[in-house]
Amino acid sequence: MPIISDKKVKRIKEEVLFTLFDSPLNPLYTSQIADKLIRDEEFTLRLLKELLKDGLIEEINKNTDGKPLLRRKKWLLKPHVYSAYKSLSKA
Repeated sequence: MPIISDKKVKRIKEEVLFTLFDSPLNPLYTSQIADKLIRDEEFTLRLLKELLKDGLIEEINKNTDGKPLLRRKKWLLKPHVYSAYKSLSKA
């Protein structure tokens, strides 16, 4: 697999954040994000874990019934990140 530069990885992470910004009330699965970005699911999951470690997104581990999701994960922007993106889009 070719090596992707840090600059391009940063731009792809920005696209991930923007994708999550477009659906603030609807958490997305990793596969849905990968489809929108036209990227591999494993690569997208790696980026999502890095964004989680940076404190920009939240991982949802339970479904609407409160049962844990075993294989799939949902992702959502943290509220303070959403408000920062929203203020940037108005400017």
